[in-house]
Amino acid sequence: MTTRSARWMIVPVAALSLSACGINSVPTKEEAAKAKWANVEAAYQRRADLIPNLVETAKGAAKIEQATLESVIQARASATQIKLTADDLEDPAKVQAFQQAQGNVTGSLSRLLATVEQYPDLKSQGRFADLMTQLEGTENRINVTIQDYNNAVQDYNTTIRTFPDIIGAKIVHGAKPMTPYRAVTPNANVAPKVDFGQ
Repeated sequence: MTTRSARWMIVPVAALSLSACGINSVPTKEEAAKAKWANVEAAYQRRADLIPNLVETAKGAAKIEQATLESVIQARASATQIKLTADDLEDPAKVQAFQQAQGNVTGSLSRLLATVEQYPDLKSQGRFADLMTQLEGTENRINVTIQDYNNAVQDYNTTIRTFPDIIGAKIVHGAKPMTPYRAVTPNANVAPKVDFGQ
Protein backbone atom coordinates (compact mmCIF):
# COMPACT_ATOMS: atom_id res chain seq x y z
CA MET A 1 0.00 0.00 0.00
CA THR A 2 1.41 3.39 -0.95
CA THR A 3 1.56 6.39 1.30
CA ARG A 4 -0.85 8.21 -0.94
CA SER A 5 -3.53 5.51 -0.74
CA ALA A 6 -3.02 5.27 3.03
CA ARG A 7 -3.77 9.00 3.32
CA TRP A 8 -6.99 8.58 1.39
CA MET A 9 -8.06 5.81 3.74
CA ILE A 10 -7.48 8.07 6.74
CA VAL A 11 -10.05 10.62 5.52
CA PRO A 12 -13.12 8.33 5.82
CA VAL A 13 -11.87 6.90 9.11
CA ALA A 14 -11.38 10.42 10.51
CA ALA A 15 -14.82 11.51 9.31
CA LEU A 16 -16.41 8.44 10.89
CA SER A 17 -14.56 9.09 14.14
CA LEU A 18 -15.71 12.70 14.27
CA SER A 19 -19.31 11.76 13.56
CA ALA A 20 -19.22 9.40 16.53
CA CYS A 21 -17.89 12.09 18.86
CA GLY A 22 -21.06 14.09 19.35
CA ILE A 23 -20.41 16.62 16.61
CA ASN A 24 -23.91 16.06 15.22
CA SER A 25 -25.72 14.10 17.93
CA VAL A 26 -25.26 16.67 20.71
CA PRO A 27 -26.89 19.64 18.91
CA THR A 28 -29.55 17.36 17.45
CA LYS A 29 -30.58 16.14 20.90
CA GLU A 30 -30.33 19.63 22.39
CA GLU A 31 -32.68 20.99 19.72
CA ALA A 32 -35.07 18.09 20.32
CA ALA A 33 -35.21 18.93 24.04
CA LYS A 34 -35.76 22.62 23.27
CA ALA A 35 -38.61 21.73 20.92
CA LYS A 36 -40.20 19.62 23.65
CA TRP A 37 -39.86 22.59 26.02
CA ALA A 38 -41.74 24.75 23.51
CA ASN A 39 -44.59 22.22 23.71
CA VAL A 40 -44.61 22.55 27.52
CA GLU A 41 -44.84 26.34 27.21
CA ALA A 42 -47.66 26.06 24.66
CA ALA A 43 -49.65 23.77 26.96
CA TYR A 44 -49.23 26.14 29.91
CA GLN A 45 -50.21 29.08 27.70
CA ARG A 46 -53.40 27.26 26.71
CA ARG A 47 -54.22 26.80 30.39
CA ALA A 48 -53.51 30.49 31.08
CA ASP A 49 -55.86 31.43 28.23
CA LEU A 50 -58.67 29.24 29.61
CA ILE A 51 -58.52 30.55 33.17
CA PRO A 52 -60.15 34.00 32.61
CA ASN A 53 -63.14 32.36 30.91
CA LEU A 54 -63.44 29.81 33.69
CA VAL A 55 -63.30 32.50 36.38
CA GLU A 56 -65.82 34.74 34.63
CA THR A 57 -68.25 31.87 34.17
CA ALA A 58 -67.92 30.92 37.82
CA LYS A 59 -68.42 34.54 38.92
CA GLY A 60 -71.57 34.92 36.86
CA ALA A 61 -73.19 31.70 38.00
CA ALA A 62 -72.45 31.43 41.72
CA LYS A 63 -71.46 33.38 44.78
CA ILE A 64 -68.09 31.69 45.04
CA GLU A 65 -65.74 33.16 47.63
CA GLN A 66 -64.06 36.19 46.13
CA ALA A 67 -60.74 35.20 47.72
CA THR A 68 -60.75 31.91 45.80
CA LEU A 69 -61.34 33.64 42.48
CA GLU A 70 -58.74 36.30 43.23
CA SER A 71 -56.11 33.69 44.11
CA VAL A 72 -56.62 32.01 40.72
CA ILE A 73 -56.39 35.34 38.90
CA GLN A 74 -53.28 36.37 40.86
CA ALA A 75 -51.55 33.01 40.38
CA ARG A 76 -52.20 33.17 36.64
CA ALA A 77 -50.90 36.74 36.43
CA SER A 78 -47.73 35.81 38.32
CA ALA A 79 -47.14 32.71 36.21
CA THR A 80 -47.45 34.60 32.94
CA GLN A 81 -44.81 37.10 34.12
CA ILE A 82 -42.12 34.42 34.45
CA LYS A 83 -40.50 33.84 31.08
CA LEU A 84 -38.20 30.88 30.54
CA THR A 85 -36.40 30.63 27.21
CA ALA A 86 -34.83 27.49 25.80
CA ASP A 87 -31.43 28.94 26.69
CA ASP A 88 -32.48 29.14 30.37
CA LEU A 89 -33.02 25.37 30.58
CA GLU A 90 -29.46 24.93 31.85
CA ASP A 91 -30.20 27.19 34.87
CA PRO A 92 -31.91 25.16 37.63
CA ALA A 93 -32.95 28.33 39.54
CA LYS A 94 -34.85 29.76 36.57
CA VAL A 95 -36.53 26.43 35.84
CA GLN A 96 -37.51 26.10 39.50
CA ALA A 97 -39.02 29.62 39.53
CA PHE A 98 -41.11 28.73 36.47
CA GLN A 99 -42.19 25.43 38.05
CA GLN A 100 -43.14 27.17 41.31
CA ALA A 101 -45.28 29.74 39.49
CA GLN A 102 -47.08 27.02 37.53
CA GLY A 103 -47.50 25.01 40.74
CA ASN A 104 -49.22 28.03 42.33
CA VAL A 105 -51.67 28.14 39.41
CA THR A 106 -52.36 24.42 39.80
CA GLY A 107 -53.00 24.85 43.54
CA SER A 108 -55.34 27.81 43.00
CA LEU A 109 -57.25 25.97 40.29
CA SER A 110 -57.62 22.96 42.60
CA ARG A 111 -59.15 25.17 45.29
CA LEU A 112 -61.50 26.76 42.75
CA LEU A 113 -62.62 23.40 41.39
CA ALA A 114 -63.16 22.04 44.90
CA THR A 115 -65.29 25.11 45.68
CA VAL A 116 -67.29 24.64 42.47
CA GLU A 117 -68.27 21.16 43.68
CA GLN A 118 -70.56 22.93 46.17
CA TYR A 119 -72.53 24.54 43.31
CA PRO A 120 -74.41 21.89 41.30
CA ASP A 121 -76.18 24.55 39.23
CA LEU A 122 -72.84 25.88 38.02
CA LYS A 123 -71.53 22.41 37.17
CA SER A 124 -74.61 21.70 35.06
CA GLN A 125 -74.25 24.82 32.89
CA GLY A 126 -73.12 23.96 29.39
CA ARG A 127 -70.52 26.74 29.13
CA PHE A 128 -68.88 25.82 32.43
CA ALA A 129 -68.94 22.12 31.55
CA ASP A 130 -67.22 22.90 28.21
CA LEU A 131 -64.55 24.95 29.96
CA MET A 132 -63.97 22.18 32.50
CA THR A 133 -63.56 19.63 29.71
CA GLN A 134 -61.07 21.90 27.95
CA LEU A 135 -59.18 22.49 31.20
CA GLU A 136 -58.99 18.77 31.97
CA GLY A 137 -57.72 18.11 28.46
CA THR A 138 -55.15 20.87 28.85
CA GLU A 139 -53.94 19.48 32.19
CA ASN A 140 -53.49 16.08 30.53
CA ARG A 141 -51.62 17.74 27.66
CA ILE A 142 -49.36 19.51 30.17
CA ASN A 143 -48.51 16.19 31.81
CA VAL A 144 -47.71 14.55 28.47
CA THR A 145 -45.54 17.46 27.28
CA ILE A 146 -43.62 17.49 30.56
CA GLN A 147 -42.97 13.75 30.24
CA ASP A 148 -41.80 14.21 26.65
CA TYR A 149 -39.55 17.10 27.68
CA ASN A 150 -38.04 15.13 30.57
CA ASN A 151 -37.36 12.17 28.28
CA ALA A 152 -35.61 14.46 25.76
CA VAL A 153 -33.57 16.09 28.56
CA GLN A 154 -32.56 12.68 29.91
CA ASP A 155 -31.46 11.61 26.42
CA TYR A 156 -29.49 14.84 25.91
CA ASN A 157 -27.89 14.78 29.37
CA THR A 158 -26.90 11.12 28.93
CA THR A 159 -25.42 11.86 25.51
CA ILE A 160 -23.22 14.72 26.71
CA ARG A 161 -21.89 12.60 29.58
CA THR A 162 -21.08 9.36 27.74
CA PHE A 163 -18.22 8.35 25.49
CA PRO A 164 -17.62 9.12 22.65
CA ASP A 165 -20.18 11.97 22.49
CA ILE A 166 -18.66 13.64 25.54
CA ILE A 167 -15.69 14.64 23.36
CA GLY A 168 -17.77 16.75 20.99
CA ALA A 169 -20.07 17.89 23.78
CA LYS A 170 -17.28 19.40 25.89
CA ILE A 171 -14.65 20.40 23.32
CA VAL A 172 -16.77 21.52 20.38
CA HIS A 173 -20.12 22.56 21.87
CA GLY A 174 -19.32 23.39 25.51
CA ALA A 175 -22.52 21.54 26.37
CA LYS A 176 -24.04 21.80 29.84
CA PRO A 177 -26.77 19.58 31.29
CA MET A 178 -30.36 20.75 30.91
CA THR A 179 -32.68 20.87 33.90
CA PRO A 180 -35.57 18.38 33.96
CA TYR A 181 -39.02 19.52 35.05
CA ARG A 182 -39.93 18.38 38.55
CA ALA A 183 -43.13 18.71 40.56
CA VAL A 184 -42.70 21.47 43.11
CA THR A 185 -46.24 21.84 44.37
CA PRO A 186 -46.19 20.93 48.06
CA ASN A 187 -48.77 18.31 49.02
CA ALA A 188 -49.84 17.98 45.38
CA ASN A 189 -51.43 14.64 46.20
CA VAL A 190 -53.69 16.08 48.95
CA ALA A 191 -57.14 17.32 47.91
CA PRO A 192 -57.83 20.93 48.89
CA LYS A 193 -60.20 21.41 51.83
CA VAL A 194 -63.26 23.60 51.34
CA ASP A 195 -64.80 25.13 54.46
CA PHE A 196 -67.88 27.34 54.19
CA GLY A 197 -68.19 27.64 57.97
CA GLN A 198 -66.14 30.86 58.08
